[in-house]
Amino acid sequence: MKDINTIVDHHSSPYHVPVLFHETMDALQVKPGGVYVDCTFGGGGHSRGILDKLGPAGKLVAFDQDADAVKNIPPDERVVFVPNNFRHLQRFLRLNGFAKVDGVLADLGVSSHQFDIGDRGFSTRFEGPLDMRMDQRQENTASDILKKYTEPQLHKLFEQYGEVTNSKTLARQIVQQRNSTPLQTIAQLKAMLSPVVKGNPNKYLAQVFQALRIEVNDELGALKEMLEQIPAVLKPGGRAAVITFHSLEDRLVKNFFRSGTFDVQDENPLSREERKNELKIITKKPITAGAEEVKRNVRSRSAKLRVAERKGE
Repeated sequence: MKDINTIVDHHSSPYHVPVLFHETMDALQVKPGGVYVDCTFGGGGHSRGILDKLGPAGKLVAFDQDADAVKNIPPDERVVFVPNNFRHLQRFLRLNGFAKVDGVLADLGVSSHQFDIGDRGFSTRFEGPLDMRMDQRQENTASDILKKYTEPQLHKLFEQYGEVTNSKTLARQIVQQRNSTPLQTIAQLKAMLSPVVKGNPNKYLAQVFQALRIEVNDELGALKEMLEQIPAVLKPGGRAAVITFHSLEDRLVKNFFRSGTFDVQDENPLSREERKNELKIITKKPITAGAEEVKRNVRSRSAKLRVAERKGE
């Protein structure tokens, strides 16, 4: 057996280190002649792992809305690249002639590349524009949201998506200051927020940035739409593997895999409502990174992998 570091390095790139790589490959149970979807191609680490297991007749459909990801497409005729958001999963599978597939993978983490390029505006560590768009073709940036949203909208956004403790105070500060203070860059936002920062400034700003990023890219809306399409695109016995990085995403995946809905199931034994769920859970508890992986890649610390299988017909 190859040394684990050799395998990981082979499937890594400076663009993005794939998290839970071996666990994901094991979960997908790749068949040599199968058709697989990587909903979040990024640096292509997970995709290369799937291609290694596919035979000449196998196919990989890779989605990524970030134009930078195109540079990472391997010269492999088995790859079909779709430069769009995975919320359009079923539509683009049909357009490319795939009615059903054998497996779907989604790694929902922001790529290391996106965090490390200051001009993209994802990270608090660099100076750059308040952008945060994964798809540069869309209109609204983080700056636009901060300028346009009402105080109640901003309050709700930071409370729900960032779990910011003083989200109401934060929203008020932005609304009171935005007409007299420019809000184009990360430094300008930090300066505006400094009077209301609570606790650890780095953690606080990370929560604010997470909330803005989720809103700019409608990440939870896109995730819901993608999950709802999984039962229809998977063949019986086909598997879906989803890696999440925060509780908001993980809750959606857990609930949908468990009950085919995003609502928490009614535990009332007298309830007559029966929900049809075409998926069965493979991972009773989410798979998390081991100590070795966390040491190598600190971003894997919050990763959770959940796996479900399409029931037989």
